[in-house]
Amino acid sequence: MIRLHLTDDTMTDRTVADSPVTDDALIHHASRWAERRQLLLPFSHEPGYDSRDFLAAGSNQEALSWLETAWPDQRIALWGPDGCGKSHLLHVWAERIGATMLTGRLLTDQTLQDLAVTPESGAVALDDADTVVSESLLLHVLNTARERNLRVLLSGRTAPSRWPFRLADLSSRLRAITAVEIRAPEDHLLAALLLRLLSDRQLIVTQPVQDWLLARLPRSPAALRQAVNRLDQASLAVGKAITRSLATKVLADDGFAITNFDRVSLSGVDPSSQLPDFL
Repeated sequence: MIRLHLTDDTMTDRTVADSPVTDDALIHHASRWAERRQLLLPFSHEPGYDSRDFLAAGSNQEALSWLETAWPDQRIALWGPDGCGKSHLLHVWAERIGATMLTGRLLTDQTLQDLAVTPESGAVALDDADTVVSESLLLHVLNTARERNLRVLLSGRTAPSRWPFRLADLSSRLRAITAVEIRAPEDHLLAALLLRLLSDRQLIVTQPVQDWLLARLPRSPAALRQAVNRLDQASLAVGKAITRSLATKVLADDGFAITNFDRVSLSGVDPSSQLPDFL
């Protein structure tokens, strides 16, 4: 969704009730409401992969360090849960060095043809490599990369040695790949990510409500993204700001694990501004 903010002083029920009930007043109110609805355009929100938007923290520092060094056998794999930043890092790395960017579930025979013309000593990044449908195709990609002396950066939800592939040659090659974990995010990283997600959608949410969300939502980037998407849709539907009351209803209806415990407020936390050379 793309949100354009309007003031609603003349659009509330109270304003209408306090105004003379005339045809002109009703027409004006309806016109303003229609105008507002037209400005709430239902465009999908796509994540961006700009290097300036990556949030560096202790949980991803090891991955960032590896991307700045030489790799054993010229290949490594980043692994961690959904939303931890694997795809973001792969896209940043690929753009920086001019690597061919691939996605596991979209691999086809054409991919091999494209790799065959990739300059020798180049590089390839394969996101969601653990979702590849054809095991033989993934094996051919790794073999082609080795033949052409290509650096290979993979990503998956678990380490390559645990990917459920049955092809013996493929499993052997995956076990030999250096696996680098992106760990669970710290409190300050989750706080910064929530603020970034809200800003991307032009949502204004008070700090107390942000703290309340962080204390009660599952502690994962994927959960934050899903929650912000739900709250954005609900706010647009009812034409109201995101409050604690609205968040409680929306997230409870969507099955989020909203807990009742309190945690120390995360307001005022300043995420690390010291970015590694890679970014």
